[in-house]
Order: sequence, then C-alpha cells, then structure tokens
Amino acid sequence: MNKENTANNVTTNEENELVITRIFDAPRELVFKMWTDPEHLKHWWGPKGFTMNVAKLELRPGGMFHYSQKSPDGQEMWGKFVYREITAPEKLVFTNSFSDEEGNTIRAPFSPTWPLEILNILTFSEYEGKTKLVMQGGPLSPTEEERKTFEAARNGVKQGIGGTLDQLADYLAKA
Repeated sequence: MNKENTANNVTTNEENELVITRIFDAPRELVFKMWTDPEHLKHWWGPKGFTMNVAKLELRPGGMFHYSQKSPDGQEMWGKFVYREITAPEKLVFTNSFSDEEGNTIRAPFSPTWPLEILNILTFSEYEGKTKLVMQGGPLSPTEEERKTFEAARNGVKQGIGGTLDQLADYLAKA
C-alpha cells in the first residue's frame, strides 16, 4: 500500500522506501550532468554550508564517486556512491554510504544502527520543457534494527534531501 503526501511530493511504501519527486527548470541533459560531473556536484551536493571535496568520480557501473564534506566548524565526513546503472540522461542507480578516506564503507558517524548502504534510483524525464526527477531510495538489505532506524529518521532524511535539491535548483538557476 502506498501513502502519498502531495504537499511534499513524497510517497512512502511498506518496503521502507522514500520517493521524492522534484521539477527543475532546466533541460534533462543538464540536470543529469549536475549529478554526474564533479565540477558541478561540488557546488550543490550535501548539507547547506558544507564544503565538498571530490576525491574521485568514475562514472561507470562499478565506479565510485568518493567525496568528503566539511562542516562550517571543520568536521569532515567521507561518503561514496557506487554506481550500478547509468543510462544518460534518463537514469542513475547507485548505492550511497559513509566511507573512510580510502573509500571503505563504514558506519554513519551519527548512528551505529544507520543502514550501511542506501540504494538510490534516480529517473530523469522531460516534463513541459523542464526536468522531472524522481528519487527512490531505501536501505539495501537492512537488519531489522537498521530498517527501524531509517524509518525513524524518515522526516529528517526527507528534509535533508529537500535542502540538497533546493541547492541544486539554485545552482541550476545560475548555470
């Protein structure tokens, strides 16, 4: 059973997945490029006020986007995407996780029960001269405790992704 919150364009389902739909006033090819080019990603990906360093981006199935983010107070965290499917400019499938500087998957610094990996499926479609992005995401093979942690954090995750997508919209407006 799906439940929809149309005000926030968020749909959840019993599989503990979060779905966010967003319209960007930019061509699909450009929005896709924003997700796949390190020169663009570093300007909008992550929490507001953080600076990003792209260590590596290998845009191919099995390739990795490895990055660090530094908070305004100087705390640094590492993360990575591991790409599973790339169909330009229509679809990106990747796992997202926290990592160390070498790219090894580690537990989230804020929770010992946060899922190790989140599977993300992004679809980009043309919509009235703009781009419709649909993001589906949820824990990959979570333990019961990880599933419950993700579910409890749902609103925070939704807000965090929303803020990041706001930054993408602002960056696209300047592109």
